[in-house]
Amino acid sequence: MRILIIGEGGRESALAAKLQNDSRVTKMFFANGNATTDVIGKNVHLSEIKELRDFAIKEKVDLTIVGPEAPLVAGLKDEFKKHDLKVFGPNQKVASLEGSKAFSKKFMQTYDIKTAKAVVFDSYNDAKDYVQDHEYPLVIKASGLAGGKGVVICDNVEEAEATIHDFMIRRIYGDAGIRLVIEEYLQGFEASIIAFSNGEKLFPCIAAKDYKKAGNGDTGPNTGGMGCVAPSPEFTQEHYADFEKNILEPTITGLKGEGFSFKGIIFFGLMVTKNGTYLLEYNMRFGDPETQVLMALMENDLLDVINDCMSGKDLNLTFKDEKAVCLVMCSGGYPRNIETGFEIVGEDKVKHSKLLYAGAVRRGDKVVSNGGRVLNIVATGETFEDARKKVYEDAGHVHFDYCFYREDIGKF
Repeated sequence: MRILIIGEGGRESALAAKLQNDSRVTKMFFANGNATTDVIGKNVHLSEIKELRDFAIKEKVDLTIVGPEAPLVAGLKDEFKKHDLKVFGPNQKVASLEGSKAFSKKFMQTYDIKTAKAVVFDSYNDAKDYVQDHEYPLVIKASGLAGGKGVVICDNVEEAEATIHDFMIRRIYGDAGIRLVIEEYLQGFEASIIAFSNGEKLFPCIAAKDYKKAGNGDTGPNTGGMGCVAPSPEFTQEHYADFEKNILEPTITGLKGEGFSFKGIIFFGLMVTKNGTYLLEYNMRFGDPETQVLMALMENDLLDVINDCMSGKDLNLTFKDEKAVCLVMCSGGYPRNIETGFEIVGEDKVKHSKLLYAGAVRRGDKVVSNGGRVLNIVATGETFEDARKKVYEDAGHVHFDYCFYREDIGKF
């Protein structure tokens, strides 16, 4: 098979590493890829959907796997389908469950999916009026795609007004913030569950725990993810039963009710409170950095899983009885102002973990940073402490100017 993987982060590196030893895979292309995928296959610099379509036709690509959300929301699956090109991912309408928080919240409310109470606003003045006399904290979300950063927890009316102004007037995330979802604040811990869809049923992976805040102890601004562990140490069988009954099963009902059949991934972002498990959001693709730990633990052949989904077959997902830790090493200033172009050294000294590049590219015989989340270091062990020890020992050997990472990933 000739496979095209769209994306350039650590998630795509993890998928590539999982697929690279499969004898059925004869060639892998990556748009746009990174310093890891450059070694596994061939990076191609393409971004427009029509460019990707033409490339897939020319290179006789048998399967396209889409990592990031933007191409799906823009309709890549729909365009590829016109030319009988197979894509593991949803069409544009189904991808709106991620692309529009307003759309997904209405879906949740329509099908009685357990979620926070929320109101959608298109009017700046109406949104401002709503937050004047309200219980705080309050959560304000940009409805559109904002790279995982368009969610703000406001502790008072001043913060709420400033956030509404930033999103709707200043448009710090462009058009993503011209519609807002304002919802109640849920107190608890987060968990992530990625499920495979075969068009009829959903098959969940083990739960993972993502670390979204930039600083130790969950401090600082939200990021795309500073690290991840699996299985989630906090997510119990009781929590899973609640998820299955009040989120998973009504989601399947809703997908069927709306005619949203697809072969791909649905990601459940969860909040577990004293009142049970709630759905925060859907993502319609592999998570990052959740994919990195799940691929490290998955016993199944990934290509078999994807092919079975594409054929509508049931899955039997199995995972190692181990713990996985993924540490994300970032550019100084992330997630705000960053500088790139710094040489990364020390890859040859990583002995106990797997180094997966994300925001990094090869220039001659050097690897240099070119993004905010620069690389991932992933390890497994019998315990989280075993895996943590491997990851942090290896992280100490890897360096580029102004790099930083959290020191508490996998520490509970």
